[in-house]
Amino acid sequence: MSDAKLREDICFWAASLFARGLTGGASGNISVRTEDGGLLVTPTGASFGRLDPARLSRFDAAGRHVDGDPPTKEMPLHAAFYETRTKTGAVVHIHSTHSVALSMLPDADPDQFIPPLTPYAIMRLGKVRLLPFFVPGDPAMGDAVRGLAGRRSAVMLAHHGPVVAGKELEAAVYAMEELEETARLALLLRGTGHRTLSADEVARVVTKYDVEWD
Repeated sequence: MSDAKLREDICFWAASLFARGLTGGASGNISVRTEDGGLLVTPTGASFGRLDPARLSRFDAAGRHVDGDPPTKEMPLHAAFYETRTKTGAVVHIHSTHSVALSMLPDADPDQFIPPLTPYAIMRLGKVRLLPFFVPGDPAMGDAVRGLAGRRSAVMLAHHGPVVAGKELEAAVYAMEELEETARLALLLRGTGHRTLSADEVARVVTKYDVEWD
């Protein structure tokens, strides 16, 4: 896909996320792999609702910033996913309300942050790892992702927001939406005596859709 089309797609999906209140102000960042092995990245301090395709940050295949505005300060986080999951074509990070709220609860499961409530959360996300709090922009976030050795396509930064890697941008956005909606369900169901999918039901989904589940 051409750089021009990728730039349009980044701005389209970012505006969609912003318009639906999934990330506000100048929060969130997106990166997409280009045909030549480089990256297009949303700039630092930019609102998802007002991105300019011509001002997106451009990196070459060696990781050098070669064009556009200064990139998001979360570049170490994005780079870690591209390094450890070689099929990654896009990374999306937002500050969505329900997932952040769920990360603050004392009983949040670090190994399986998003409970198995629906088959689609399993299909699109696999297991989501809850990472501890990091100061925004801390390179240690990238180190934490590298420590997972490519085993997770989605992580939750406690008190901060989710990060999802996908084969392409549309898939990453859909997975992110599924993560936020499932977090919302988990909060709505707290204290109701609800049940999650059983281990057998989860296994059937994992097997049928070849989901990474470790």
